[in-house]
Amino acid sequence: MKAVLARQGQLQDIKTDKPTATGYDLLVAVDAVSVNPVDTKVLARAKASGDEKILGFDAVGTVQAMGDKATGFSVGDRVWYAGDVTRPGSNAEFQCVDARIASLAPKSASDAQAAAVPLTALTAWELLFDRLQLESDNSDQVLLVIGAAGGVGSMLIQLAKHFTNATVVATASRDESKAWVTELGADVVLDHSEPLSAELAAAGLKDVTHVASLTHTDSYFEEVVGMMRPQGRFALIDDPAEPLDINVMKQKSLSLHWEFMFTRPMFKTKDIAKQGEILQQVASLIDAGKLRSSLNQTLAPMDAATLTKAHELIRSQRAVGKVVVTR
Repeated sequence: MKAVLARQGQLQDIKTDKPTATGYDLLVAVDAVSVNPVDTKVLARAKASGDEKILGFDAVGTVQAMGDKATGFSVGDRVWYAGDVTRPGSNAEFQCVDARIASLAPKSASDAQAAAVPLTALTAWELLFDRLQLESDNSDQVLLVIGAAGGVGSMLIQLAKHFTNATVVATASRDESKAWVTELGADVVLDHSEPLSAELAAAGLKDVTHVASLTHTDSYFEEVVGMMRPQGRFALIDDPAEPLDINVMKQKSLSLHWEFMFTRPMFKTKDIAKQGEILQQVASLIDAGKLRSSLNQTLAPMDAATLTKAHELIRSQRAVGKVVVTR
């Protein structure tokens, strides 16, 4: 089969053996993938370590075969998933994925629209409800989303507005990103190129109860802790370049939470199937018109040159929404 390999910091077209579905696996013919910041990070690490890997952590495609333990699907089903960072990725004609972390794709979404969603929807869902533990009927909650215009932020705003009564405060700096997060439902937009505490006060808000920090956490950490209500929750997904001084959280009894979407599939946790359940709920919301894909740009075909261009867009940190590559 054709695939794109990360080798020495570059993406290269290769031909390799078609994988075989065993155990819980679905063998999927991949139709579209999205490119996420994790792709660019793994590519950079591969350059330093010399490791070679097929990347790709979002996909939509058609089931071709099933392992003996895989249930809930049939050959010919159209599925979507975010995959497992420890296994070969979706930048290939065919990929094996654990059936427990996949679901039927939304019928109303195109391949490109669907491929933009799984990783960001799972990250946003787990961050909101597993880590931050937002309550559905508490209107006193104020959620601050730092770096809200990206893929995770785009899904997080929508899920928070659909499932909770929280006031959603999003940060963005450019006119197009401010317009994007407002369109998705943000109640308040702060300019993160300015001091956030002053921006929050200017918006008429005293403090925030929950923080979803999606980028540059080390740049905002101490100031944001000062903006938080006592006993609040702070969750992050990025990799801070500088150590965080968590001592500043003590007097307010604030809690710090990491969200890493690959934890369940990496460690085969007892609740691994929850990811498939979440994706099925997300698919239902999309088909009901209650959630929209964060697709912003589609590229083709699925080869090394196109994926390299997509990586460049992600590394620029100026992408709004998601970049998808189709076959």
